[in-house]
Amino acid sequence: MHSAPRALCPHVEWAVAGVLGTRVNLDWIRQPAAPGTWRSEFSWQGQAGTASKLASALRGWHLLRFEVTAEPCPTAEGERYSCTPDLGIFHAVTGIHGDILIPEDRLRAALTRSQQGETDLEAEIAKLLGKPWDDELEPFRYAGEGAPVRWLHQVV
Repeated sequence: MHSAPRALCPHVEWAVAGVLGTRVNLDWIRQPAAPGTWRSEFSWQGQAGTASKLASALRGWHLLRFEVTAEPCPTAEGERYSCTPDLGIFHAVTGIHGDILIPEDRLRAALTRSQQGETDLEAEIAKLLGKPWDDELEPFRYAGEGAPVRWLHQVV
């Protein structure tokens, strides 16, 4: 959770708990990129499809900025959801190395819109890769002073 007004923090916890089926207490810290908001990080485990359920449970609140990621597993590709109040939600399928995998029909549609003069191909590809969401969320990704940091030394 990159930013949430304080009044929504318990509601975020309830929404996450509802999806995961267990009590959730997030450690909230102030979000310096948006004074008056709070941020938190949470690692979770669940079945394939849990990331989409989490993103769906959180997307209804206009004031939230968040990302939900699921690592690929033997039965499913990875996923990344990014959401901002201005842009709404972005979804991408990710491969085992974290690369965004763009379905060929979406690439063909972007190329067609570009060829018809409706849009610029570079801008279309940027949207397919989630660049507008990354640009907006980047200042919020930094936790600020005193935030907990987890270093991953080995991924199994």
